[in-house]
Amino acid sequence: MSLQVFNTLSKTKESFTPLEPGKVKLYVCGVTVYDYCHIGHARSVIVFDVIYRYLKHLGYETTYVRNFTDIDDKIIRRANEENTDYRAVADKYIHAFRDDMEALDVLPPTMEPLATENIHEMIELIRILMEKGIAYQPAPGADVYFAVERFADYGKLSGRMLDDMVAGARVEVDANKHNPLDFVLWKASKPGEPAWESPWGPGRPGWHIECSAMCNRYLGTTLDIHGGGKDLVFPHHENEKAQSEAAFETPFVRYWLHNGFVNINNEKMSKSLGNFFTIKDVLRQIHPEALRLFVLSKHYRSPVDFTDETIAEAERGLEKLYTTLAAVMERAPEPQGDFPEKALQGQDKELYEAVESLPQAFHEAMDNDFNTAQAIGHMFALQRHLQRFLDRFGRKKLKGAAARLALKGSSSLQQHAAVVGLLGRDPQVFLAEHRTLKLKSTGLTAQDIEQSIERRKQAREEKNFAEADRIRDELEQKGVQLEDSPDGTRWRVIV
Repeated sequence: MSLQVFNTLSKTKESFTPLEPGKVKLYVCGVTVYDYCHIGHARSVIVFDVIYRYLKHLGYETTYVRNFTDIDDKIIRRANEENTDYRAVADKYIHAFRDDMEALDVLPPTMEPLATENIHEMIELIRILMEKGIAYQPAPGADVYFAVERFADYGKLSGRMLDDMVAGARVEVDANKHNPLDFVLWKASKPGEPAWESPWGPGRPGWHIECSAMCNRYLGTTLDIHGGGKDLVFPHHENEKAQSEAAFETPFVRYWLHNGFVNINNEKMSKSLGNFFTIKDVLRQIHPEALRLFVLSKHYRSPVDFTDETIAEAERGLEKLYTTLAAVMERAPEPQGDFPEKALQGQDKELYEAVESLPQAFHEAMDNDFNTAQAIGHMFALQRHLQRFLDRFGRKKLKGAAARLALKGSSSLQQHAAVVGLLGRDPQVFLAEHRTLKLKSTGLTAQDIEQSIERRKQAREEKNFAEADRIRDELEQKGVQLEDSPDGTRWRVIV
């Protein structure tokens, strides 16, 4: 099965064939840097990070460009609020964004251009549109607009008819526009705002022209993949497409990919509703890899609901994966000698088949429009078989073919997880980090819990089972579950 992707332009799933064999040109709209990033941003960057990783995994030489919009009305407004300049605001939040991406194990793209580094390219693109009569300036010193009626395919990406859009337009009346849907290419400067010189007077670029200019500069007139959130389909990507195709008279993008929204308890995330969470806020409560697993546990085009239960489910799942890997590390030393496949199969047929089938099942899922939910499901199936196999031996060390099969299973699990950016930490380190993070929500320390376990042990030795049960129940009410075994009592945080 070859890679299939859902193309927003055609509204169908298509076989992926890049313009140049073996090479992929990928552009994803980046953030406007006026505030800290929220979990909606986290979803988009994680989704396209996985797409980038998988394209490279398939052997494509992938050039990935993700921009920063570092000049914008919101940035200027924030600078005025903080009594500073736009550059200080942009630099502050670019730095914060990169901190978030590092925490989430998001690979850096090939290039991260700033809009302000490409003003010349934007002016040249606007000049081409002016010369072709597709852009206009109503009066000297006024804003420059794109005339949507002069581009025949306007609305094709979003599936909207121009006449219907005009009839239902809720656009602020602007006497300078020929059509209420015409959009700004160049904004005339206002007193106190940053400005650049241009043939149409001092000003700054409109939002949409930025990405068209940067796509053309760094990737050429036709891209293989252009991505972003569904909220960008209209008007941003529709306008990008119009500008670029009107200027260069060639298809702008072969495959348009858009990720779904993040809802909070089935409601749209909104500051006014009080359900707006920044990445930094979330990572104070949960491990960053748990947030990543949460995002990837749904297909990227589907909406995903951020709730206490869905996050807890992701945390539990990640803990299971790492616990199994840690157990293999602890109990399956690398055996000496070669073991034929028949010997491995004889140890546990179901585990052996799960190990052997994972590569094909994983790739079939990912080739089906990057179906991470299904791919991760296959990983969990292997984990369950592997944990069941380990449980057969109790706490005993594994030897010979049994050890080799367990190691083969854990290695396959980690190799496939790496393709989607999971299980990259040392299992023991992760489990310690995760336990420390979860302990914060219980109000207990590890020392508190160990002391309670010791008191419970003493109560049981004294046949005071009521007190032993009380200690266990008290810990469980605070979110700590005890697990008794022949080797002693272990504990884990369950909140």
